[in-house]
Amino acid sequence: MPFEIVRNDIVNMQVDAVVNSANPKPVIGFGVDMGIHKKAGDSLLEARRKIGNIEFGDAAITPGFGLDARYVIHTVGPVWIDGRHGEEQILSSCYVRSLALAKENKCESIAFPLISTGNYGFPKPLALQVAIREISSFLMENEMHIYLVVFGKEAFALSEKLFNSVNDYIDENYVQSKVIDEYGSKDKYRSLNEARKRRELSECDPDAYGKITITEIPDMCISMAVGAAAPVDSDDLGELLKNLDAGFSETLLRLIDRTGKKDSEIYKKANVDRKLFSKIRNNLEYRPSKTTALAFAFALELDLEETKDFISRAGFALSHSSKFDVIIEYFLTTGNYNVFELNEVLFAYDQPLIGV
Repeated sequence: MPFEIVRNDIVNMQVDAVVNSANPKPVIGFGVDMGIHKKAGDSLLEARRKIGNIEFGDAAITPGFGLDARYVIHTVGPVWIDGRHGEEQILSSCYVRSLALAKENKCESIAFPLISTGNYGFPKPLALQVAIREISSFLMENEMHIYLVVFGKEAFALSEKLFNSVNDYIDENYVQSKVIDEYGSKDKYRSLNEARKRRELSECDPDAYGKITITEIPDMCISMAVGAAAPVDSDDLGELLKNLDAGFSETLLRLIDRTGKKDSEIYKKANVDRKLFSKIRNNLEYRPSKTTALAFAFALELDLEETKDFISRAGFALSHSSKFDVIIEYFLTTGNYNVFELNEVLFAYDQPLIGV
């Protein structure tokens, strides 16, 4: 996917450029700066000295030397004072200038740390918002694989408001967390659920199907009715297949046409790269992953029911027994279609990111 949050040591990233949260003077600082210089070797400090001082919010580029990356982009983030001394604007400039340098040097991939959140004391939730804002803005106009590298869980934090809202929704809707609270154990819940299904089955009355609407028939009865249907003759199979609903790829292309937007606007908003989208467009039988299908649902700004229908065409569903699905549902029901912000939350809860 074009943008991904990963847990790793940035010095081990195999990308075209790594971003160093540098000291304004040509000396080795702490944290990320120290780690990058240690792996790159003495030649990096020599190259850094040739550059001289770097202003806050600016960036400069050197070779990567002993790193797996071809380049190191040195940027100087703000020292947090109180938020009223231009700290946010300086941090934004760090990302903008670094990405501009990467583009100028034809980089196809770049890895960022969460700049200024170490010794410079920039609040992590706000730093994350700034990083996501500038990276997502850049990706809407450019093609590049961008990684935000988090060394440990403690280095990553959502805003308190967002975290509390998502957490409350999970507590309310996540089945597995409620099972133990209500029934004492998952096994007891399963037994009660099976008893409910048997009760529904006993209530099925085939003679009543013509008297009531389909929404009034228990799920088990519908399954029973479908299962009891007469087998399809082989001569009729071809005609039946012709009349099936459109598949995922065909539906996606129709929905994009309906928006009146360019393909690139949709796949960029979905955090999907151009090559994958090309595969989908050129193969109407393409079967995406669930994360890819959901990414396009968000890019198309489908509501919850539309999303369920859309991903079902690729063979997927949403369930309250999955924390991943509950988080997806939270964003859909609140009308928040920002894939990058969604991925922040999924990362915080150790869930797969959506996109590729």
